Amino acid sequence: MDATELDSYIRRKFAEHAEVPEAELFTPDVTLADVVGRSPRMTNSIDLMESFARTANSLRKDHGIRVRLPALPLDTPLAKVVELFLAECEQQRGATA
Repeated sequence: MDATELDSYIRRKFAEHAEVPEAELFTPDVTLADVVGRSPRMTNSIDLMESFARTANSLRKDHGIRVRLPALPLDTPLAKVVELFLAECEQQRGATA
């Protein structure tokens, strides 16, 4: 799976877990606080972290890639979080190569 496919997979899985359409989530100005506000599943940052954990678990189950994300402030753009997911994936791939 290349970086473009991984990016698409991560975005799709996170949108599923947040129950918000991808097109609504993945624009340059959407922050983590915006995600919490838009998602019918989320009421706080704990719910947000659970969605990230579910996305990470999907990556592990479907592709054997284990990722860990740092704690991030709610003003972090969601696009930056996807970049961190991808960087972690690349790091894991390098460690297993």
